[in-house]
Amino acid sequence: MAGKMLMRVNLTTGAISREPLNEAWLKDFIGGRGYATKLIYEEVPAKTDPLSPDNKLVLALGPLSGSNVPTGGRSMAVTKGPLTGCIACSNTGGFWGAEFARTGNMFLVVEGKAEKPVYIWIRDDKAEIRNASFAWGMDTAVSTDRLLKDVDDEKARVACIGPSGEKLSKIACIINEKGRAMGRSGVGAVMGSKNLKAVVVRGTGSWTASDPEGLKEALRVGMQKIKENGVTSQGLPAYGTAVLVNIVNAVGGYPYRNFQGGYMAEADKQSGETLAATLLTGKKACYACPIACGRGTKVGDKEGEGPEYESLWSLGSNCGVVELEPITLANYLCNELGMDTISAGGTISAAMELFEKGFLPAADLEGGPEPKFGSGEALLYWVEKMGHAEGKLGKLLAEGSARLCEAYGHPEFSITVKKQELPAYDPRCVQGIGLTYATSNRGACHVRGYMTSAEVLGIPEKLDPWVTEGKPAWTKAFNDLTAAIDSSGMCLFTSFALSADDYAAFLKAGAGHIGSTEEMMKCGERIWNLERLFNLREGLDPLKDDTLPKRLLEEPLPEGASKGRVSQLPKMLPEYYKVRGWDEGGIPTEAKLRELGLE
Repeated sequence: MAGKMLMRVNLTTGAISREPLNEAWLKDFIGGRGYATKLIYEEVPAKTDPLSPDNKLVLALGPLSGSNVPTGGRSMAVTKGPLTGCIACSNTGGFWGAEFARTGNMFLVVEGKAEKPVYIWIRDDKAEIRNASFAWGMDTAVSTDRLLKDVDDEKARVACIGPSGEKLSKIACIINEKGRAMGRSGVGAVMGSKNLKAVVVRGTGSWTASDPEGLKEALRVGMQKIKENGVTSQGLPAYGTAVLVNIVNAVGGYPYRNFQGGYMAEADKQSGETLAATLLTGKKACYACPIACGRGTKVGDKEGEGPEYESLWSLGSNCGVVELEPITLANYLCNELGMDTISAGGTISAAMELFEKGFLPAADLEGGPEPKFGSGEALLYWVEKMGHAEGKLGKLLAEGSARLCEAYGHPEFSITVKKQELPAYDPRCVQGIGLTYATSNRGACHVRGYMTSAEVLGIPEKLDPWVTEGKPAWTKAFNDLTAAIDSSGMCLFTSFALSADDYAAFLKAGAGHIGSTEEMMKCGERIWNLERLFNLREGLDPLKDDTLPKRLLEEPLPEGASKGRVSQLPKMLPEYYKVRGWDEGGIPTEAKLRELGLE
């Protein structure tokens, strides 16, 4: 198991301490996302301003982070999110998490606010707060190199913010390994609000299993399944996540021009297959990953990582941009500036629609290119302005599309749930993912219950994407399983091949505090309900907030295989509340809270 210690760093006082983990919380919440949410729920006062010193940022690992289980290197940032005002948990791969595990810590709790820019340097069980003024204003790539030089250890790993986080953009993320992101909900702005540029880690310890022989058997079974599954052994390794472009477009669920459509005639020009044939320089794998879905790419003399499917769609089809080159360069810019690519593209696409329909005045462009659908030039220009929060429009873009569209009097052009931009699956086509978006505890999100797996890919079984029957129960099961996977320290992509029983076997043998599949799934349900309780405490109104944009509920898809369809969310939502054991208003019942020990 990863180190059983929690490290606290108070940036206001300079105090640094370590404490043992709460064993009861580990049993109830597994680790990672679950444990960190419990900590935020207990320690951050209700109605705290997300960008105030009273908010806390938890960099968290699961009990399998740093292990030899497949993809066992995940880490996450958990906090109250500035974009949504809800609980935020942004998950990342790369190598930072495994390195942090080697320090003997599973959690870093950052409190308060430094007077000037700083970074935290953690080496094994020791930590110090160091001056980061020299790196403030630098992009994430340059910052990473400078910070490694400052600690004089090339084997250290860096998680840092860019100019976007420094400017407190509500769509800012945290970047590690220059191309991996704790992406959504504005977690980078929370770091920026604390004057925290980076957390640099170096560990010399090792991970140990609770039951080494049991883990060997679990690994044998799990790895065989990953090798035999077409998605994890063929599709993702060959074409990365962008293998989904043609697949999702074929069913009419590939959103186009700010969700004005769900089909793009030229989608193949930005597919994973085309990316592999043109810009690919090599595959990239995160720690302990047998899948290697990451893409190394090159445009001209510029190299970087990505774009992933969501980024490619958000900066591409959703902005009407077809060509891979400007999409890829925009992706590089987002990584360097430290911005969530989904929200970045969603916000720019909203600006494009505002402009083309005459609601964004040309004067507000302050000489910049007209933000028109299909313009790669405009995409790159406004990504940079947004990342630096420069100029009138750049500052508004940095706030996300909900606040942008409200400022121009047309909130209907913001395709968001709880103010967070939707990912790359149109819920008018894929009905279950629409329910997932509407009810997600962190705002619109596909990885809080990846219903597309069953509805489009047919994993673990094929569901008709256009029907609503049975989708609430499926969504709940996906929600709960994903909460458990996130909390374990493994990657969700393994779920294309692995079952709940496999994850439970890894946790039982690796960590020792989960005894069965049923116990693990109950932990997942407990985590989901605790996140819900946090959001309710912060002011969530389910009957108002568990919904989708009007466009998706009322405007039928104009073309493609799903032509004429709208989201049937109103048919599914009451049943979802029921299968969750919540009342008709979306509130967990006393009986459900007693069952989960959350009363």
